[in-house]
Amino acid sequence: MFLLQKPLVRQAEVFTAMPEQFRRTGVRSDWADANRGGQPTDSFLEGPVFDAAGNLYVTDIPFGRIFRIDPQGNWSLVAEWRGEPNGMKWIDDRRLLVTDYLNGLMQCDIATGQVRPVLERRNSERFKGVNDLVFDRSGNLYFTDQGQTGLHDPTGRLFRLRPDGRLECLLDNVPSPNGVALSPDERVLYLAVTRGNQVWRVPLLEDGSVSKVSAFFTSYGPSGPDGLAVDSTGRILVANPGLGCCWVLEPHGEPVEVIRSPVGTSLTNLAFGGPQRTDVYFTESTSGSILRARMDIPGLPLHRPSPDRWAAHGPK
Repeated sequence: MFLLQKPLVRQAEVFTAMPEQFRRTGVRSDWADANRGGQPTDSFLEGPVFDAAGNLYVTDIPFGRIFRIDPQGNWSLVAEWRGEPNGMKWIDDRRLLVTDYLNGLMQCDIATGQVRPVLERRNSERFKGVNDLVFDRSGNLYFTDQGQTGLHDPTGRLFRLRPDGRLECLLDNVPSPNGVALSPDERVLYLAVTRGNQVWRVPLLEDGSVSKVSAFFTSYGPSGPDGLAVDSTGRILVANPGLGCCWVLEPHGEPVEVIRSPVGTSLTNLAFGGPQRTDVYFTESTSGSILRARMDIPGLPLHRPSPDRWAAHGPK
């Protein structure tokens, strides 16, 4: 990789870690047996998202849990069910939309902890294993269907669920589609391709199709890009498990910063928070920690669907 300038390298700090009372030490899970090689896994954090009060919500994939972390770093259990939740985005102030590897798209009422299905199957066929999601300003939902795909099986999918309920498959040839994020003008979707060790650039055309999808950024190491976020100037932040770092890419794909983890090497996902959205928080999944780094540019605000387009169980 040729760089015009050497990127700034700095270290994140540990904001908080999962309390021992919530760790499932010594408990096996189907998810860890398949995805962690049977290694002891007391938790695996993902899906960070903030509410308006500054509380951070995260998922714990192998044990089907959602946690709330307050601005002081205190943890509380919001929901627990037989699932494998990953990414989350807000539907409204009370409901989270969750990509559940086991069950499909689910919603969680954070006041009651009740979890209900939104979209479990497509044309009576189960998903491979949904992973991450993002809404655009029109209420369209983009989400990835990763499963166990990779270079050996490049059949992972990118879907768009429209507010009227139409489900469209935009890509079906992705070797492990993971995180998704939109450019500020929403003309481009960035797609983390974990087993291909890349971030793809997916142009979104006016007629609803995609064309000239390209490899925007290529990383290296044992595990490629995972969660993505975009700041207000269009820079792309890429959580890279395996390397234990976050790449900060300028809009043409060149790294301008590298933020390193002080604990563990599995930086899986990230979200902007803080009063001005200039703090970025990371899930470090192997240690069960939440990391934090101050940025000089605020994160792009995340959209929610229009309330009149989403009924109790999903889009109309």
